Amino acid sequence: MNMRLLAGLLFAVSVVGFSLGASLPLVSLRLHEAGAGTLEIGIISAIPAAGMMFSAFLVDACCRHLTRRTIYLLCFSLCTVSVALLDSAFDSLWLLALLRLGLGIGMGIAIILGESWVNELCPDHNRGKIMALYATSFTGFQVLGPALIALLGADSPWIIGVVTLGYGLALLCIVLTVPNDHVEHGDDDEKSFGLMGFFRVAPALCVAVLFFSFFDAVVLSLLPVYATSHGFAVAVAALMVTVVFAADMVFQLPLGWLADRVERTGLHLLCGLVAMAIGIALPWLLQVTWLLWPMLVLLGAVAGGIYTLALVLIGQRFKGQDLVTANASVGLLWGVGSLVGPLVSGAAMGVAPHGLPMALALMAGLFVCFARQSWRRAGKMQALAD
Repeated sequence: MNMRLLAGLLFAVSVVGFSLGASLPLVSLRLHEAGAGTLEIGIISAIPAAGMMFSAFLVDACCRHLTRRTIYLLCFSLCTVSVALLDSAFDSLWLLALLRLGLGIGMGIAIILGESWVNELCPDHNRGKIMALYATSFTGFQVLGPALIALLGADSPWIIGVVTLGYGLALLCIVLTVPNDHVEHGDDDEKSFGLMGFFRVAPALCVAVLFFSFFDAVVLSLLPVYATSHGFAVAVAALMVTVVFAADMVFQLPLGWLADRVERTGLHLLCGLVAMAIGIALPWLLQVTWLLWPMLVLLGAVAGGIYTLALVLIGQRFKGQDLVTANASVGLLWGVGSLVGPLVSGAAMGVAPHGLPMALALMAGLFVCFARQSWRRAGKMQALAD
């Protein structure tokens, strides 16, 4: 295993997570304080997802014509500029939207290729632990964003400055660790499926990615707004986001360890059932604060587990060019979920006071339907093998 490359990829994705965790709630809270409506906030929050969707169609061309180091340097340079100019963009929604689009494109390509490269480095017997470490690196730094906002306030210029510095360090790390070679890239006829064919091949994994990207974007951008509208202070609302993603971070390694020892599709289904139950109960939990906080911890753990286990199952099932295509499809689906999440939840919050948890519960229920089919199919295959 190339530990130097693995370390570089882990640090790079950590910075991406930090920038996402800081910028999504920061932009939402600043717009909210300026008097923007929930639908308008949802649209701006969804624009990085549109960039991530577009990035899925760029990965193939990037891999054909550019080296790994060049791709990463371009992506992280685009992210650096998009974040560094953010403070001056709130006077123009068009400039703000353009910067958020650029950040989404840069992050999208970096995440798609990072997941492919890390999965290639993993032997199957400890794939769960290594992919969980990758997910933990992303989420761990993602947690720092809302934590900084809770500590310094959404108006502090230090937040954008620290994120920009992080991208500068990531660029240095890329130069030192990412090889200046081309990705092994076959012809189109070597693929078993195309970018759009991934849903036909692995529907449960597709819906898993959709759910978590939906969850991730909604919790970061609209949970603070939802909580403040039900009587919680802004600092407490930001702390809720931190708790959810801190739990996601802490519990991915234990879930990855467990995934290397039990049947993975069954564990995947169980995470979905728990997430759906908590989403349904969230309006009641807001009134029972002593139970709300541990349930937010459990929600973060199982929601993150749905995505981590999807990555593990993708690496277990696909190899070579199919693995790159599957991860490009993941990037596209992540963009779709991140785009739909704030739009649907923002509109639902405008219609019903508890529209956000209703949307989360429905999305988790959709995943449970597909995960149950995948679990039953895996059981039948195991029975035939025995």
